[in-house]
Amino acid sequence: MKWIYLDNSATTKVDDEVVNAMLPYFTEKYGNASSLYTLGREAHEAIEVARGQVASAIGASPAEIVFTSGGTESDNIAIIGSALAARKRGQHIITSAIEHPAVLETCRHLEKDGYKVTYVPVTPEGVVKVDDLAAAITKETILITIMQVNNEIGTIQPIAEIGRIAKEKGIKFHTDAVQAMGKVKVNVNDLGVDMLSLSGHKIHGPKGTGVLYVRKGTPVRSLVYGGGHERGI
Repeated sequence: MKWIYLDNSATTKVDDEVVNAMLPYFTEKYGNASSLYTLGREAHEAIEVARGQVASAIGASPAEIVFTSGGTESDNIAIIGSALAARKRGQHIITSAIEHPAVLETCRHLEKDGYKVTYVPVTPEGVVKVDDLAAAITKETILITIMQVNNEIGTIQPIAEIGRIAKEKGIKFHTDAVQAMGKVKVNVNDLGVDMLSLSGHKIHGPKGTGVLYVRKGTPVRSLVYGGGHERGI
């Protein structure tokens, strides 16, 4: 029986071109990217080439790209890391009621740590009302996190409009763009975001790979200690 696969929103087959590009780094160029000898330098150079490719795809600078293990880790770093970094300034976060669990559960974790979270309701079509979001902003608001495209119903949120509000209010803005990449335009400058999450396995890349875009000057506290890779984040 021949399969017709229709679940690419859940995960995708790794593209043959991706497999071929990666194979040498499993069998020949497998050095530690922090090492000074040839194998290490080759691995480091490959990582930086990939970093530049990702940056180019979303309109960012390579220095703003952090590689992670996937979208869930990217969301956690963005939300918890930025919340911890801004804790002295405020402890209020705004999100929507229909975010991915990687965002919702992370926000609930922060609530247990004393943060206040507003879960903005959506329309019957799943769209965040910008006026409701703006009304939820307080002097304590330090972060807004709204996904670009919903993973269940495909709703495209008004991210650019929310981004303008966040910038006017001096509030950091994160979007989970895992379901957006490859389907709609993802450009960090057009969207006006300070942080953006991506996942490799949603776009024909390998599982266990992800990206967190962090705009230059955006403070994010590390959640993992003891490693110097990826800017220590």
